[in-house]
Amino acid sequence: MALSPLDGRYCSKVDGLRPLLSEYGYMRQRVRVELAWWIGLSELGLSELPQFGAKARAALRQWADDFSEADAERIKAIEATTNHDVKAVEYWLKEKAAAEHGLPELSQAAEFIHFACTSEDINNTAHGLMLRDARSTCLLPAMQALIDRLAVLIEESAGLSMLSRTHGQPASPTTLGKELANVRQRLRLARDVWMQIQPKAKMNGAVGNYNAHVVAAPEVDWPAFSKRIVEGLGLEFASHTIQIEPHDWIAQYLDAIARFNVIVLDLARDLWGYISLGYFSQKLKAGEVGSSTMPHKVNPIDFENAEGNLGLANAVLGHLSDKLPVSRWQRDLTDSTVLRNLGVALGHSLLAYDAALRGLGKLQINRPRLAADLEAAWEVLAEPIQTVMRRHGLEQPYEQLKALTRGQGMTEATLRQFIDGLALPRAEKDRLSALTPAGYVGLAEQLAREELGHR
Repeated sequence: MALSPLDGRYCSKVDGLRPLLSEYGYMRQRVRVELAWWIGLSELGLSELPQFGAKARAALRQWADDFSEADAERIKAIEATTNHDVKAVEYWLKEKAAAEHGLPELSQAAEFIHFACTSEDINNTAHGLMLRDARSTCLLPAMQALIDRLAVLIEESAGLSMLSRTHGQPASPTTLGKELANVRQRLRLARDVWMQIQPKAKMNGAVGNYNAHVVAAPEVDWPAFSKRIVEGLGLEFASHTIQIEPHDWIAQYLDAIARFNVIVLDLARDLWGYISLGYFSQKLKAGEVGSSTMPHKVNPIDFENAEGNLGLANAVLGHLSDKLPVSRWQRDLTDSTVLRNLGVALGHSLLAYDAALRGLGKLQINRPRLAADLEAAWEVLAEPIQTVMRRHGLEQPYEQLKALTRGQGMTEATLRQFIDGLALPRAEKDRLSALTPAGYVGLAEQLAREELGHR
């Protein structure tokens, strides 16, 4: 009965994101932010708010650490009356304070919960914590697993010659490991760009000017205090905002995931094609069926699943990235509803990484098929032959090889006969005659192994 497949068919694959990006996860982080602000206020030296003692602080930390589904349900029950989610969190915290009978200092300080805050002070900080934790807990490990799995395949195939197919046609050979190394490096660099993006947060009131703060307590250095609270939560402080943090960093964060996703999609399509060519077979899984009517089928379903989910993920990521930095004047609510889909975008991304990793784990290299394709493509040696002819000043080398090979199947004998007739030094003729498609791979193996030196 689940409307979203992330909460139905694929729920087990994205379960790690559930406590981080769900409504429950959002509430949990809001509670954490509210408590950090409240505790911080008690340290300002305000005569009306004595500093909380060690027992009170321990109790407040416990509220955050032990936040449960039952707590979230109580907040939702309060929200049913308030029709305001952040206010419901505030009222729940006041209920908790009143219930701590052994700590009257908390109930006495209850009106300092959410003091001078606007909802977005709490929300944007919670989003920063949610995206930070989703990155370190779920997404980065999944990305790294792909990168690490590619390293295993590169090690196995760094020197394994393979026919390239530029425009889908036979082209200068490479090695299988070098082609995988190209992708691995792209993924590493995209991961690193993403990791450099620092989650930010603001806590500066209704329109970003500390208006109520200054009136209530003009003696406090509010920007410095807010910065301390935000940085204490492990986020970067956003000093200049409207009512909302402008979300530029979130757009960058999501764009960086989308770039990583495009590379995974490129890999999935290429591997799908190589499976079709027979360069890879796939490990069989007992009991699995490839077709309801064709018993022989072993389909590349994992790479297809990855491709489909990457498309969905990037569609949502793209909308979030385009929409979130745009807000009418000092505030509109269009970002609020859109931000609730962070879990959708990241969930489909995580699902795709899982599928791609499964697909990579099933691959078995078909070495005879790779060798047969190379043996049937002697025409690819036209490139080195004409290049050596150029070096030695022979007439129209490119044009001669074009006339000999373009659109025509070549054999070893045909090429060697052509080489024998060239006005080249005997040593050069012997070197060219010794070339084979499988041996014409340049520095491919070296380049593939260089990539293995990076984490």
